Amino acid sequence: MNKVKEKFVKIFKADFLVGENSLRNWIAIIFTIFLCIVMIYSGHLIDQKVHTIAKLGEEVKELRSEFVDVRSRLQRIKLESTVLSTLKDTGLKQSQTPPNKIKVIIKE
Repeated sequence: MNKVKEKFVKIFKADFLVGENSLRNWIAIIFTIFLCIVMIYSGHLIDQKVHTIAKLGEEVKELRSEFVDVRSRLQRIKLESTVLSTLKDTGLKQSQTPPNKIKVIIKE
């Protein structure tokens, strides 16, 4: 019991920091502190990346919905009836004869 009490007293007096083998203990303490700092920094970097990924995910959802909206508007604009009604104001009409197909043959 006396040895245990002596060890506690040495720990509270910080003999391991000023004793004969204190250099080895200081190196271990500094290395542990360095590892803790690296872990904290790594955690912050990961947290930043998670927030960036979440932000980009929201942006992708917005762009996808905008794409669907623009595509549906384009399909409505491309309808023949819409084109005809738009061109009616300018005086253009739909041709009664179908277009002729032109074939180009290239001889080498």
